[in-house]
Amino acid sequence: QVQLVESGGRLVQAGGSLRLSCAASGRTFSSYGLGWFRQAPGKEREFVATITWSGRNPLYAASVKGRFTISRDNAKNTVYLQMNSLKPEDTAVYYCAVRRGAYSDRESDYDTWGQGTQVTVSS
Repeated sequence: QVQLVESGGRLVQAGGSLRLSCAASGRTFSSYGLGWFRQAPGKEREFVATITWSGRNPLYAASVKGRFTISRDNAKNTVYLQMNSLKPEDTAVYYCAVRRGAYSDRESDYDTWGQGTQVTVSS
């Protein structure tokens, strides 16, 4: 069983940057696909980014492509989300998730989730 803990969320001004971290424990996740999702107030949870176990060919939502970067350090069992040029519409609770096998942009493909970390972008 893998447990996930996100951190790094806080209040930041528009145009600023944040790096979120997601630390896994309980089992090495080197062969797992990893994803970041977010949920804004009053909205459904949506896909943000995903990465394979090897770290190659990450996939991004159109709304964050070019601004966000997902990466992972398998030795540290940690996945990161570097967020640059933040906008007020990026305000949400950000969740990381893992799944066995290949990466995916579908929420239903993930079976383990963290508790989320709040990111608030002020205008």
